[in-house]
Amino acid sequence: MEVKEVLQVKDSALFAVHPDSPLSDAVIMMSDNDIGSVIVMEDGKLAGMLTFREVLSILAKRQTERCVGPTPPIAEILVLEAMHRNPPTVEPNMDVDELRRLMVDSHTRYVPVMEGDTIIGIVSFHDVAKAVLEERNLENKLLKAYIKDWPAP
Repeated sequence: MEVKEVLQVKDSALFAVHPDSPLSDAVIMMSDNDIGSVIVMEDGKLAGMLTFREVLSILAKRQTERCVGPTPPIAEILVLEAMHRNPPTVEPNMDVDELRRLMVDSHTRYVPVMEGDTIIGIVSFHDVAKAVLEERNLENKLLKAYIKDWPAP
């Protein structure tokens, strides 16, 4: 199975923010759309990724930096301050097993899929798990159909 096959069975909507957007706007977008990440775009190009991991990290960092004065509200934090600037990316023809290895090794839950400089989708760890499960279920169903006297569960 290739990454492009995972993209075919998931919602194709992409949600993007600008690096200078308030972090609060990105968090609201993520919450309203029940998504765990947004892409950060600048001048039509991928500038980074923002996931709940980065949001939690910047909030925790700000909470522990209370050296002078009160902690600034989330509305004053920019996406630029929290985003992952160089997220790993993959191509649509990459094998899903390679993608899984990349995600596990880099502790990445969301990976942009690129064709050249163009982002064509985001693949999440959940998307990969679902696609692999569906593929295995189909294979099992076909094998059981092939073996005529398979006992019923």
